[in-house]
Amino acid sequence: MFVVGGESLIDLVPVSAESDAERVALAGGSPFNCAIALARLGNDAGFLCPISTDQYGELLLTPLEEAEVKVLLKERVEAPTTRAIVSFNEKMQASYVFERGADHAFTREGLVAALPEAVTLYQIGGFCPILPDDAAIWRDVVAEAVARGATISIDINVREKLIEDEAGYRARLSDFLDSAHVIKLSEDDHDWLAPGTSIADFAAELLKRPKCELVVVTLGEGGSRAFSRQAQGAAPIYAPPVFGDTVGAGDSLMAGILTWLGEAGALRTGGMAGLDAGQLQAMLRFGAVVAGINCGRKGCQPPSRDEVDAVLDALG
Repeated sequence: MFVVGGESLIDLVPVSAESDAERVALAGGSPFNCAIALARLGNDAGFLCPISTDQYGELLLTPLEEAEVKVLLKERVEAPTTRAIVSFNEKMQASYVFERGADHAFTREGLVAALPEAVTLYQIGGFCPILPDDAAIWRDVVAEAVARGATISIDINVREKLIEDEAGYRARLSDFLDSAHVIKLSEDDHDWLAPGTSIADFAAELLKRPKCELVVVTLGEGGSRAFSRQAQGAAPIYAPPVFGDTVGAGDSLMAGILTWLGEAGALRTGGMAGLDAGQLQAMLRFGAVVAGINCGRKGCQPPSRDEVDAVLDALG
């Protein structure tokens, strides 16, 4: 099973780009989105995050159930659902202000007990390093996933507005990065983490970490880049015929990359380090189509595998 651990939340999204006065509530959160995208691409996917008993909790459960994602924590919690107030810039790129709640209403024992006996892939969510107590628990979950056979991935997703102790956050994030075989970050993440360092040089630094074999960097409209220990590759975005917004684009791309790696037999220790430039390009192209189809819709609505295959066939 592919297990994604981390936050689920409600995105409160403006009804129109011209005004923030009226908002609609949409299910979201980067790990939540990725788990759904993985399942819609045909993977056996599980999601590890507490779900609230409030009305927003019901809103979160519906898309998980529709995508046939396994909700690994069965017992719901009284804490209110975490919320993100979403704003868009002129390019319809999203920014967020967060009000946290149920996403960290967990215990170490509960999370570890909810892990499946066999875990093919465990993905670390972006909120996991933010708070010291949470990070300590999530580190134990990662260690247990490794003991159950998991390859580890992380989507860094720096949320600067939630970080009160930058030095502590960087140290906790570094601990998680030392456990990861696959590291994904955005251009904005890179600029915050390593200003003044080129993307290629920062990727090379990440690849020197104990387990890292693959680094993926998304560049917004500039496409994406990938770096293994042997090569690097790049791919442009796939632009859908009609554009919606970018919510969940990175999460969808990550799900596409993990799916491609799994199908290529590379999602295992040692399996990604030797990927060549052509393989990296093919991987990124697959991820770009997954992300691009999602961007043709409002909010995060990842595509099915049939939709992705149809576009790839049309592109040739």
